[in-house]
Amino acid sequence: MNVHGTPDAPPAPMGLRNTTVDARDPRALADFYRRLTGWQYTPGQEAPDPDGEDWLTLQVPGTDGTRLAFQRSDAEVRPWPGGARVHVDLDVPDLEAAHEHALACGATPLTGTPAEEGHPDDPFRVYADPEGHPFCLCGPLG
Repeated sequence: MNVHGTPDAPPAPMGLRNTTVDARDPRALADFYRRLTGWQYTPGQEAPDPDGEDWLTLQVPGTDGTRLAFQRSDAEVRPWPGGARVHVDLDVPDLEAAHEHALACGATPLTGTPAEEGHPDDPFRVYADPEGHPFCLCGPLG
């Protein structure tokens, strides 16, 4: 501890292994994000698990193991913006094309287009996945 009573820096920088999303149906939600992102299941998780699929992961391409994970939970998803505590931001090269793709995958827009909201240069759009978790599509900056 330092003089302020807070922990010192960790002994080594930490890496991010997973961001985990609670879901009533982990396979269905993982399939939504697989279609949305184009990421693949971590090897061995492609086929349904006869024991109930309590844990699934999608591998983020080009990383050394960073994954988006899904675990079974019956916890209520509180509506955005007040209820969300953590959400996923996804970088996209073309916001308009990604918007259309997200809608085709089953996403629900939670904000209109930036131009409709009076912010034509805003590169973020907020959506809900099929279970109601918010996520953002983030276009190129500036």
